[in-house]
Parts: sequence; structure tokens; C-alpha cells
Amino acid sequence: MARLDEVLAHIDTNLEPALQRLFTLLRIRSISTDPAYAAECRACAEWHAKDLASIGFDAAVRDTPGHPMVVAHDRRAGGPSALFYGHYDVQPVDPLELWDHDPFEPMLADLPDGSRIIKGRGASDDKGQVMVFIEACRAWKAVTGSLPIPVSILLEGEEESGGVNLPPFLRQHAAELRADIGLICDTNMWDAHTPAIQTMLRGLCGEEVFIHAASRDLHSGFYGSAAANPNRVLARILADLHDADGRVTLRGFYDGVPELPEALRTDWDTLGFDPKAFLGEIGLSVPAGEQGRSALEMIWSRPTAEINGMGGGYQGEGFKTVIPAVASAKVSFRLVFDQDPHRIRAAFREHVRARLPADCRAEFKEHGSGSAIRFPIEDPAFAKAREALTAEWGKPAVFIAGGGSIPVTAELKQALGMDVILAGFALEDDRIHSPNEKYNGTSFHKGMRSWARILDALAK
Repeated sequence: MARLDEVLAHIDTNLEPALQRLFTLLRIRSISTDPAYAAECRACAEWHAKDLASIGFDAAVRDTPGHPMVVAHDRRAGGPSALFYGHYDVQPVDPLELWDHDPFEPMLADLPDGSRIIKGRGASDDKGQVMVFIEACRAWKAVTGSLPIPVSILLEGEEESGGVNLPPFLRQHAAELRADIGLICDTNMWDAHTPAIQTMLRGLCGEEVFIHAASRDLHSGFYGSAAANPNRVLARILADLHDADGRVTLRGFYDGVPELPEALRTDWDTLGFDPKAFLGEIGLSVPAGEQGRSALEMIWSRPTAEINGMGGGYQGEGFKTVIPAVASAKVSFRLVFDQDPHRIRAAFREHVRARLPADCRAEFKEHGSGSAIRFPIEDPAFAKAREALTAEWGKPAVFIAGGGSIPVTAELKQALGMDVILAGFALEDDRIHSPNEKYNGTSFHKGMRSWARILDALAK
């Protein structure tokens, strides 16, 4: 414990240099989706490799068909090995006029409660979160000369633009990257005072459907009622996706969806989640999903079918009385537990085709898929991480789920056979992907201390 105490004290007394390193990183305009910033993305990768080398990692920039990866190893310690994943690329900053400062000139701001925030693109997602882990490693090395366990680091440069080169990179370098446990810091705390480990993430299946009828748009006065209207056909098909109780009607949709494990239900019941407050923040009041389910169940452990966009006919200024030749919709399914995204896709297409009237045909376009993922909370590594977070924050860390998807977790599981501890220190109001992104100063400070504790705990 004395050794850990020294590491934590080093973090406390070297907070300012750590902050300046983060600011240097935040100034690099590593926007991966825009080719104009390709050189900046490479510069960011090179900065990370040089920084990691400076604290004793064997670090290198690895080329891919897109933006490069950074791979670093320090495996001189004994004990269970870990692979930390993060990403150095960021989202575009548009619309620029909504920022109250230069997105790539980071700054500190004091809040009325005495706390501080770090402002800038990437402050939370994911540069700030990556650096809390690297700074924890830096502190261990500065104090003891080594890490508590063998650590590898993988930093991606395309997470914000699809990550298409990550899966083949993982497969190609599986032997080099494989470890006993994966570590990711790209998630949220439960609240500003309660640390959390995400143990469940929903999968995703995306589909675009086009309903074709006449060979061209038609005058609704000449052809109204006599000609099939794709808008009406599509509206009926989409309305039939749910029954009156909010359940999805696709055949076999709930195959592989068990009831929530009692251990997780018990954990979630202690969180004090207020659905009225949750919905009230966005101007709503009543949960609209499956009847008989709590709002927390709906967003964390139940599958969904959502219509994300619809189009057909004239939608410009004024009015144009046409019957369109084609109507389209984008539909996504969030998946849980053992749902098969390929079966869900097939069931959706069957649902559409079964409801097509004469003279209409359907065309489909696939928009990616991924299975849900869950990690074993009974694994000793998860218990150790939870205890470490609890010790740092002075409040029991909770196991939570995520309503969204983090594809890299499934990729690490499939390609490397690793479970992943998802312990992040972002807050819901960090405005990631939006103007005026920020990272709480306490999250940055205690995030470093938390990872120092977790590394120590995993060594025992």
C-alpha cells in the first residue's frame, strides 16, 4: 500500500504538468473524417508514440489504409497482462459559431461551485480519457520505475469515422495484442460522484428500405386513389413494427432475450434513477416503450426498433401535389444479450415484403450490424476494479449498462478473446460531439488516481 500511496501523491503534486500535456494534445486538430486533417491525425499519433516512449514504452506508429494506429508495450512486470484501448481522433467542430472559444485552443474555466472544467474538442472524447490512463502509468514509472502489471496500449485514429481498419488490424496483430484483460476509458460515470463500470452494451442492426411503385412521380389529381402511394404503404409497414403494448412484432425478434439477471437488477434498483427527470430534461414525461418495463430496463437491457428517418415526395418550400414513385426509411434495431443481428435483418425484410400490395416492390440497403456484448461481473478482475474505484471515490462503484454501442468492445472480444473493463470518467453533460465540449477537472484528476489504483489491484 505504501507504494500505491506514493504513486497517488505523485499524481497530486504533478497535476499541472499532466494538464499541460493534455492541452498540447488537445491543440492537435485530429479530425479523422475530413481528409484535410490527415496530416494532423498522423501528427497526433506521432505525439502519442513519442510521449509513451519517453516513459519507457516500446512505442510505434503503425500504418493502416487509413489513419495510423499507435501500439505501445511495457511487459517487463509479472502478473496478468492488460491491453488499454483508446482513440486519438475527434469529431468535426461544426457549427463553429456555437463555440464560445477556439475548439482547438483548450482552456480552463471555473464553475460557481468551485470546480473546474477543461474545455476543447476532444477534452472528454477521448483525449482526456486516454490521458488519465497514460498519466497513471507515468506516475507508476516515476515512483517505482515499473508498472504493476504488463501493459500494452492501442490507440486508434478512426473511431469517430467508422473504424473500418480496426478489425483487420486486430486480426493481423492478434498474437501481439492479446492480453488477459482489456481496459477502455471512453464511458461515463453514473453521476458526478459515483464511479461506474459498464458491463453490458447493446448491439446494432441498421437497414434502409425503399418502396417503389409507379415509374415516375404522379399528379395526385389525375392518379389519386387509383395509383399505389409508396408513402402510405411505407407508413403502414412501419406502424406495424410495434404492437399496442410497445413490443416489436418481427418474427423471432425476442429470441435470445432473457429476463434481466437478478444481480444486475438489484444493482440498478439502488441507483435511484428518476424516469420523470430523465425524460423531463428533453421535454417528455411518459416512457414510450414496452409496457410493464422500467425506463432503465428499456434503455439498457431491452431491444428496440426505431425509425430514424423517412422520405418520399416533395419536401421543399411550398406545396406540390404529387404521389411519389418511391418512399424510403432508415430503421435501426438496438440488440441485447444473444440476439442475432443477421436474423433480425432477415425478419425485418420478411416483415416488409409480407405487407407489400400489388404494383409495389421493396429494395433494401444494409447499414452495418454488431452483436450486443456483456461481460462477466463475477470475474475477479471486475471485482478488483470495482473495489479500486470505490476506494478512490469514497462511494460504491456500480455496474451499469449502456444503451448505445461501442463496437471496439465486440471486436476485442471476437479477435482477441478478451473481456473488457469499461471504466470511464465522463459525465452526461460533457457535450461530446457538440460545441463547447468539456471534461470535469475532478474527472481528470481522480481518473488518473483511479487507474493507478486499478493497475495496482489487478496485480494482486
